[in-house]
Amino acid sequence: MSNPTTRSPAPPLEFRPGQLTAHALRVLEKRYLARDVEGRTIETPDEMFLRVARNVARPDGSLPFEGRTDPEATATAFYGMMSRLEFLPNSPTLMNAGRDSQQLCACFVLPIDDSMEGIFESLKQAAIIHKTGGGTGFNFSHLRPRNSRVRSTSGVASGPVSFMKVFNAATEAIKQGGTRRGANMGILRVDHPDILEFIDCKKDGLEIVNFNISVALTDAFMQALTAAGDRDEYDLIDPRDGSFAGRLRAREVFDRIVDNAWLCGDPGVIFIDRINQTNPTLHTAPIEATNPCGEQPLSNNEACTLGSVNLGVMLNAAGDAIDYDKLAATVRQGVHFLDNVIEATRYPVAEIERITRANRRIGLGVMGWADLLIALGIPYDSDEAVQLADRVMSFVRREARKTSAGLAQDRGAFPNFTGSLYDVPDGVPLRNATTTTIAPTGTISIIAGASSGIEPLYAVAFSRGNVLDLGEGERMYEVHPQFMKRSRELGILDDRLLDLVASAGSLRLVDERLVPGDLKRVFVTAHDLSPEWHVRMQAAFQRHCDNGVSKTVNLATSATPDDVRRVFLSAFDMGCKGVTVYRDRSRARQVLHKGDGASHVKSAFADLCVTMPSEVTGDGATLGRLMSRAEIRSLKALGAALNRRARGMVPVAAESFSKSTAAPARQPVSAIAGSSETCPDCGSTIHHEAGCLSCHFCGYSRCN
Repeated sequence: MSNPTTRSPAPPLEFRPGQLTAHALRVLEKRYLARDVEGRTIETPDEMFLRVARNVARPDGSLPFEGRTDPEATATAFYGMMSRLEFLPNSPTLMNAGRDSQQLCACFVLPIDDSMEGIFESLKQAAIIHKTGGGTGFNFSHLRPRNSRVRSTSGVASGPVSFMKVFNAATEAIKQGGTRRGANMGILRVDHPDILEFIDCKKDGLEIVNFNISVALTDAFMQALTAAGDRDEYDLIDPRDGSFAGRLRAREVFDRIVDNAWLCGDPGVIFIDRINQTNPTLHTAPIEATNPCGEQPLSNNEACTLGSVNLGVMLNAAGDAIDYDKLAATVRQGVHFLDNVIEATRYPVAEIERITRANRRIGLGVMGWADLLIALGIPYDSDEAVQLADRVMSFVRREARKTSAGLAQDRGAFPNFTGSLYDVPDGVPLRNATTTTIAPTGTISIIAGASSGIEPLYAVAFSRGNVLDLGEGERMYEVHPQFMKRSRELGILDDRLLDLVASAGSLRLVDERLVPGDLKRVFVTAHDLSPEWHVRMQAAFQRHCDNGVSKTVNLATSATPDDVRRVFLSAFDMGCKGVTVYRDRSRARQVLHKGDGASHVKSAFADLCVTMPSEVTGDGATLGRLMSRAEIRSLKALGAALNRRARGMVPVAAESFSKSTAAPARQPVSAIAGSSETCPDCGSTIHHEAGCLSCHFCGYSRCN
């Protein structure tokens, strides 16, 4: 659907599995490759992989492992799996290995003690961690409630939320690793007296913006929530001495959580007692908090390193089945790599090093799950996909634990093994207290050319205009390679289709005369799915995951608080350790669109609420987002490509947009069926995936 007054769109970017895309190269150069003192890039991607491989392999040649493994052979193996994009570690490892920082871990949890000294000591440590590219989690539940008497000063306490604001302000001043703002997780137990203030603390969208927040729901609370009639009250506990501090109605508190999550995406929930029931090192310390995206529970002063296997390239030569031998080999090397990272890391705090080495938690996960399903022709929202998730993740954990057991035989079990969950008669010693985590893979999935984590596709294609050396009116396409391949085989690939798909993101509204139904069924996107399928997929992976699963249940703009309520309850019933929801455009409506004008117009098919930037509700939501970013001249030519219901909305919305003077002349084009929040670095659309905010164009990320 090229505009005749402009040059043709740039050809879509294509790549073969295991090959860096032009897009990945841009992200690597901007955020990962080494630079000289004048800011010039002095490293190639190949040299980066070699730098990381050699650095992380070095412990194989050092005491106490010297002579048992050849570090050169290890470096070759590590380099191979990274350069082939079969496995990538978390961003701090790629950024810092072999460089001055040498801080390779992504996830940290720090204590928040009920003293001014303890609070600001943790703030200092968080600043150091953010500077090196790590994210921090905190549980503020030990702080005395607001208005409590402070004996030493005869004053009153300001409460947990006030100190979260202090941490937020400090985070804002620190550019994390030189590439992104610091990310935090703030957690409060549901039985803390200030729980209602905490639930509401992000309601206005203006404060505590550098935190994700989650409520730690207890089993006692969940039991009260399901109690009949008026028997749903539960006790609040004063953290200073464990004394009774009042009672609240569980359903009223839960409704407050639901309403805020519906309004702005926060808070999420974690099921804290369930987390500790499977905590292998509970005998040393309980887990109270997680990393910023919620998937990595850790004890206080503990760090964890993460890495992900790219499932999209774990196929046989024919590309029609999983190559389990290849997957097993990659898992084994991935566990070896992550265990070495524990040795190679220079820790920012001595106590963090002590506890991390004592537990040796690692988090091997996966990315490219949606790519794998598409390659196999399996719809994401199907029983077959959920069953395959069970098989694949069960296999990954089994191989990961076998490898950890082998490392324990050679190097010794993790020091806290005695008394751990694994210390049972005939139990097998393990090198690592945990081995598997499903983490967000925002930026590393761009490098790998893979879909993020276990998320469905966020869009089938992206379009970006006015970048690099493109001329006025030209666009650059990022199209899913399998869609390119299959549409070309079917003879339906042309500029009009690419423009349409890149604008819409989803194939849902595209007429079957342009894209066959079986293709639409496989290329499902996050906003095409019902909430049930998001939760079912998360639960399938959680069943075989030592730690947690980072996933966002993306909801349509039209979703109701009842939809959010069902997500939270079904996540608990299905055995998840926590869950996050994001209702499309909920944060954007409060902040980015504040003061924007809106006009209501009629069509033969639906009422449209047209806002600049876009704001369309109900059946027209996806179409409205499509049109709000597309050029007005292109809108009037769009009708023939859409189904009848959507086609009826086109001329109405086009006319409304053409009358508006609010639209800027040159803006990035990325009109997908997702959030309208914009990237602070490049202005493209920010995506909510795996509990994380990320930009698919420039690699900006608020997570790992």
